[in-house]
Amino acid sequence: MSARLRVLMVCTGNICRSPTAEAVLRHKLAAAGLDREVDIDSAGTVDYHVGSPPDRRAQAHGARRGYDLSRLRARLVRADDFAKFDLVLAMDSDHLEYLTERCPEPRRERIRRLLEFVPGRSSGFDVPDPYYGAPAGFERVLDLVELACDGLVEHLRQRVATGSP
Repeated sequence: MSARLRVLMVCTGNICRSPTAEAVLRHKLAAAGLDREVDIDSAGTVDYHVGSPPDRRAQAHGARRGYDLSRLRARLVRADDFAKFDLVLAMDSDHLEYLTERCPEPRRERIRRLLEFVPGRSSGFDVPDPYYGAPAGFERVLDLVELACDGLVEHLRQRVATGSP
């Protein structure tokens, strides 16, 4: 069975936040029995790390919670991603602006911030970049991403059930 929905996670270099979000969502979709209904990928807005695996710290912190980031490789957002993906999820407001500027007008409704899916959240929609910070930053990213992916799984479950692209 081919995936009915496609989700793209986007951060700066595609080595910390967006691959973490990809791995968390992949894990949660499998647990919910939706892994065959939703295809997930991640990408970055800059080409610093294209082809590289996720940051070793992101991999280590993710592994402690049961998420495998080791097979992922950084890539850039491409123009065809806006047509290919049903949801393009930015990790912060800079990514949101970057994506919105490059996305054709009719597809802009596909672009959102990941933290919009945290149930009951009304502010603070940026996933902080842990790259230059302490190990606690990677844990904070995981905490936020897990909360958002719980809400995202429910959103995707509803879309799958109604056949909504």
